[in-house]
Amino acid sequence: MLLDVLYVVIGLILGAVAGFFIAKRYMEKYLKKNPPINEQMIKMMMTQMGRTPSQKQVNQMMSAMKKQL
Repeated sequence: MLLDVLYVVIGLILGAVAGFFIAKRYMEKYLKKNPPINEQMIKMMMTQMGRTPSQKQVNQMMSAMKKQL
């Protein structure tokens, strides 16, 4: 009886840990494939702030965003 309960608890813990890592890997792959911000968004944002961005500035911001992931 006690051994059965222990198996269930261990199974739930292992399932939760495995689920966490699978979900984490899935989200990392999804964000790499579909980044939340792209070059056009950066250009539009900088233009709205009153700056005319050069391609070098856009590339620097994109690389900074990729480093955060």
